[in-house]
Amino acid sequence: MNEQIDKNVVLEFDGVSMTYHTKTGETLAAKDMSFCVREGEFIAVIGPSGCGKTTVLSLAAGLLKPSSGSIRVRGGKTGAEIFGYMLQRDELFPWRTVEENIFLPLEIQKKNTAENRRRALDLAEKYGLGNFLKHYPDQLSGGMRQRAALIRTLAIQPEILLLDEPFSALDYQTRLSVCDDVYNIIRSEKKTALLVTHDISEAISVADRILVLSARPARVVAAHELEFGSTVPLKRRESPRFSVWFELLWKELNI
Repeated sequence: MNEQIDKNVVLEFDGVSMTYHTKTGETLAAKDMSFCVREGEFIAVIGPSGCGKTTVLSLAAGLLKPSSGSIRVRGGKTGAEIFGYMLQRDELFPWRTVEENIFLPLEIQKKNTAENRRRALDLAEKYGLGNFLKHYPDQLSGGMRQRAALIRTLAIQPEILLLDEPFSALDYQTRLSVCDDVYNIIRSEKKTALLVTHDISEAISVADRILVLSARPARVVAAHELEFGSTVPLKRRESPRFSVWFELLWKELNI
């Protein structure tokens, strides 16, 4: 994929390999990995346990440098300039109110202007947290905490959201609801998203495209366009095509 040709590409991995060096030796985590992410896409990355899915996000965000190959971001931007990272747990500070937690990235990146705070508060109001801004995290449900975490991530206006199994710490019923919430917010805000998950059903329910990784060393062994359009996650799960995709992806993961 050449970014000079396709201006919609915002992130590109080109022949990326990653080797971890330790005192006891070397571990090849990724080998010749190539894929691209286009503006507005919601991409899910799945793979066997321990294959290095989180390594993909760390490489994308510039937290790790590839051992070989290249990673290109549109406009040459890096790190905090373009990415927002959402982790497995919400990581809200318990001694800060919801409002103060949402403002935290603005403080860290020295973007804590009145305009940016107002925009963050508008997002909180828009997505149902307006009445909870003075509450502390332990006063919120798990779903509301994840919503607050996403709004905190959006406060810095990232171009690409990196989602590291953001629903895995929630119980099943809450996960379904929060998955819908996060999907709708990302779509409404017209964000590009790269999600890594071990959950096949979750990937099918949110993604425009799914990348399947091999066992370590990770490489992309399949890529699928799902063509569900703007159908929300819960409705996708009711589609006859859902089980067809699940069976195909399950087989690819267990080859």
